Amino acid sequence: MIIMVLKNMGPNANEIKLNELSEKIIGAAFEVSNILCVGFLEKVYENALNIELELRGLQAQQQAPLKVYYKDELVGDYFADILVENEIIIELKTVKEFDDIHIAQCLNYLKITGLKLCLLINFSKPRVDIKRIVRGFGNK
Repeated sequence: MIIMVLKNMGPNANEIKLNELSEKIIGAAFEVSNILCVGFLEKVYENALNIELELRGLQAQQQAPLKVYYKDELVGDYFADILVENEIIIELKTVKEFDDIHIAQCLNYLKITGLKLCLLINFSKPRVDIKRIVRGFGNK
């Protein structure tokens, strides 16, 4: 008789950390949205969210540089709106609706950094709109 023991398939420690961190970021985004409401340019929300994240004890870097390499040669530079704890990228928008190009932008940022989670946040609605973009099986 063969007995197989299955490992717990629940979230690992890194996934739990990312979930807790993303909850804090989402809470900060709602706070910014509640105070500023709609109508400002993206940069205003970026500055306010960076302040709110730091007030909540999180390390946040605005306009974090991201570099794209091809065969060890630098071929492009991008800037993530905010990088939190060197773990989560925040990409901010002030648009009517998210578009596929916004999701692709997040996936590209995740690909070049090797990070797993990007929060796409839109401040152009009465209730802030947040989409979690996860690098995983279908989008390596």
